Formats: sequence, structure tokens, C-alpha cells
Amino acid sequence: MASDLEDLVGHLHRTAGLDPGTARRVVEEVLAWHREDLETFVRRRHRELQGEGVANPEAFERLAGELRRRRVLPPELSVRQIRRVIYG
Repeated sequence: MASDLEDLVGHLHRTAGLDPGTARRVVEEVLAWHREDLETFVRRRHRELQGEGVANPEAFERLAGELRRRRVLPPELSVRQIRRVIYG
């Protein structure tokens, strides 16, 4: 993966005109964003919405909509759970 990361950093440097350090920070931030698990995402977004003054009923509806559009890190599966997914 390190090579892929370096390739992506180089690509952003060449195509977006970002210096290598900035390109690396952008890649790391995007990866961290997509590593966020479901519970962490819901709690963080709820705090953000509360900070904007959004009442809970509306916040819950907005969160439900956001979750339908967002990729979140799936739960970590044991070997046994993976086997169950494959074989039922």
C-alpha cells in the first residue's frame, strides 16, 4: 500500500499542482475520513449538527440521509464471521 500511497501523492502533485507535502496530507486526510466507523461517524455528525443548532428530530433524519450516501468502515470480522458470510 505504501507504493500506492506514494503513487497517489505523486499523481496529485503532478495533476493538481500540490506540493508533495500538501498532497500527502490531503491523501492522509481522505483515508482517515473513510476509515471512520459507523458509530464514530454518527456521533461526530450529531455533535456537529447540534453545534449548528439542529434539533434532534431533524438531526436524526439528516443523519439517516447522510448514511445512505456515505461509505463507512465496516465492522472488523473474525475468520469465523468471514466464513459464515461466504458459506452461510
